[in-house]
This record gives sequence, C-alpha cells and structure tokens, in this order.
Amino acid sequence: MSFLISAAYASDAAHHGPVPFYLDPAFWVGAAFLVVVLVLVKAAYGRIVRLLDMRGIAIRDRLEGARRIREEAQALLAEYQRKQRDALQESQDIIARSKAEAAKLKDQAAQDLAARVAAAERSALERIAAAEEQAKREVRNAAIEIAVAAAARAMEEKLTAAQANSLIDKAISEIPAKMH
Repeated sequence: MSFLISAAYASDAAHHGPVPFYLDPAFWVGAAFLVVVLVLVKAAYGRIVRLLDMRGIAIRDRLEGARRIREEAQALLAEYQRKQRDALQESQDIIARSKAEAAKLKDQAAQDLAARVAAAERSALERIAAAEEQAKREVRNAAIEIAVAAAARAMEEKLTAAQANSLIDKAISEIPAKMH
C-alpha cells in the first residue's frame, strides 16, 4: 500500500511539483522510529539512572571499605613499628645490663683472685717464717748441743771433780729461777 501511495504521490508530484515532506512515507517511518526510540529511552532512563546510582553506591562502599582497611593497615604498621622499637630498646637494655653484670663479675673475680693470691702469699710467708723459726731452733739446739759437748769435753779435761760438782750444784740451784 505504501508503494501505491508513493506511486500516486510520484505521479502527482510530476504533475503538480514537489511533494510536501509530511506526505513522504520515509518521513513517517523516521518519525515513528524516533518516537519508538524516545519511548524506549524514557522507559529505560529510570532503570539506567537507578543502575548507575547503585553502581556509584557500590563503588563508594568499596572505596570506604578500602579506606578503612588502609587505616587499619596503617594502625597495625604503627603498632608493629612501636613494638619493634620497644623490642629493640629492651634488647639494648638487656645487652647493657649483661655488659654491666659481666664487668661486675669480672671485677669480683679479680678481687677474689687478688684475695686468694694475698691469702696464699700470707700463708706461704707464715710457713716460711715458721720454717725459719724451726730452722733457727734446730740450729740453736744443734749449737747448744755442740757447745755443751765442747764444754763437757773442756770441763772434763780442765776441771777437777770438786769444781765440776760445785758447778752442777750452782746450775741446779739456778733452775727454779730460770723456769719462771
């Protein structure tokens, strides 16, 4: 039918001049297409806007979640850095205390060693002094024995029996005075 209308208008246009645009079927097809597209766009516009709004909200929620996660990560990083500093400080304190304790033990060991050496030296000196005293007594006793033996020989050879008896009596009488 549109063919017939077109043909009728074409023959009419040939007789009367150009055909007005509103009588052209291509115009009405285009206008109908434009109306259908506008109706579809208007119907879909609300859905498209809602979908875009929902997508925007989802993106905002993701960004907010990412921001929260970033803040938590920064807080954890700061906490671990603080713990690391504290652990480092504590280890340095332990090292310092250990060094001080080692120096103290070293000084104590040196003092103990010096005291032991001094005690051993005193003990050795005491033993040497005792040995010297013992040696002096032994030398004195040996000298006395030799002197007594020499005196006895000399007396035997030079003293008479009466002189020897008078010396013995005198020595016996002096014994009580020498014992006190």
